[in-house]
Amino acid sequence: MSEEKLYAVKKNHSDEFWDFLASDNFWTLGISDCPTTTSKKHAELVADEQGGHVVTFVEEPEKVVLTKKQAEIVEDAHDSGYPATEIFSGTSSGAGEERLLMKAYVNGYTVAKEKKYNVKVPHTKEAWYYQSGDTDLLTICPADKELRGKFTEAEIEHYGLQDCEKVECDNDD
Repeated sequence: MSEEKLYAVKKNHSDEFWDFLASDNFWTLGISDCPTTTSKKHAELVADEQGGHVVTFVEEPEKVVLTKKQAEIVEDAHDSGYPATEIFSGTSSGAGEERLLMKAYVNGYTVAKEKKYNVKVPHTKEAWYYQSGDTDLLTICPADKELRGKFTEAEIEHYGLQDCEKVECDNDD
């Protein structure tokens, strides 16, 4: 996988760039038709002949999407004197996950939002579970939609609600 780069020649102490299409002058980016080239040699020749300096553009790598647990491993690796060892010891899914976490360590990452669900109370037509604080489970009828609890998959498992009907919610928290 080769990394494609673009080069521009910027006039020293100015906001003007060489126009590789017109090949006759420096222009502002709003006026220039072609301020970049894929040839580093061509850009260096223009900079030598016309003045200015070569600017290299590299596309920013895409951030990796991680789970909350994986993000914690990458954060621990950043705090460690031995990041590769931290990632290796923190993974359990093998080399694929290690590569993913190393890529996240180098390129950055975002944490995936967990899906949340409303969970229906078994054997009733109208009641739904919701959370009150960290531990209490209460029930309500659907008319009071504002109080409906939003549960992650992990919380559904924690409360033993896996066999209950669930409806996916918007993730607006």
